[in-house]
Amino acid sequence: MNPRPFEYHSPRTVDEALALADRYGPDGKFLAGGQSLIPLMKLRIASPAHLIDLGRIAQLSYIRADRENIAIGAMTRLDEVSNSGLVAEECPALAQCAIQIADPLVRNLSTIGGNIAHADPSNDMPAVMVATGAQLVATSSRGRRSIPASDFFVDTFTTALRQGELLTEVRIPAGRCRLSAYIKLERQAGDFGVVGVAAVLELASDGTCSSCGVALSGVGPKVLKAKRAEGLIVGNRPDEGTLGKAGRAAAEDCDPVGDLRGSADYKRRMSQVITIRALRAAAKEAERI
Repeated sequence: MNPRPFEYHSPRTVDEALALADRYGPDGKFLAGGQSLIPLMKLRIASPAHLIDLGRIAQLSYIRADRENIAIGAMTRLDEVSNSGLVAEECPALAQCAIQIADPLVRNLSTIGGNIAHADPSNDMPAVMVATGAQLVATSSRGRRSIPASDFFVDTFTTALRQGELLTEVRIPAGRCRLSAYIKLERQAGDFGVVGVAAVLELASDGTCSSCGVALSGVGPKVLKAKRAEGLIVGNRPDEGTLGKAGRAAAEDCDPVGDLRGSADYKRRMSQVITIRALRAAAKEAERI
């Protein structure tokens, strides 16, 4: 099926893109990598009258660090994220997540901002954003605001972005995400995961956990922040007994739906297993540093 007719716009700056968004309102739609929106348009599930292509806005493609954050422009391709030495050093979970999304062709086209803003509950990147405590920068003609990732994902395919706002930057706290991992269970390489788990740990000098972030994808209507699991880790050493308790808590708190990738019971059981593996892998990163 072909998309319904639309008018195509190709701004070269963020200001131009935002002006177009203000002009066309709900009839306009931002296009990032197009790996999600274009198929929806072909199926006529989405039919914007005006398509605002962000592909020529060079100012939205970068990976850099300051004292507080790793800052990633929203139009940075997933292939760049997966191959960034800075990302691999400062946030292994993000690099591991990016390399597991779809296939090389898709990763060369897909952008981190488009991936996140799509808010697919089966997608991988939202779990990393929530577990790391990332801040997502939204820009409009009215100014900029920073949205905690835990507040950004509102529901299935629904975010906290307001009309006319564009996700322009991802900020991941520098320093606190070096002990992190993303583990995904999938039927075959490049598939949406049965479940994906991002885990982030900070360890005190005595080996106990001082901070923890755990988030799961694919097991609810939106990414799940596993607060009970996090609470069971903090203050304790990340040994097998503690990890087992955290895994069980995450499985109890998820709300999976059975589909072609497995029954709800199977997904819940796998949530426990993959949570333990992700936490174990995050703790093991301490040996690398």
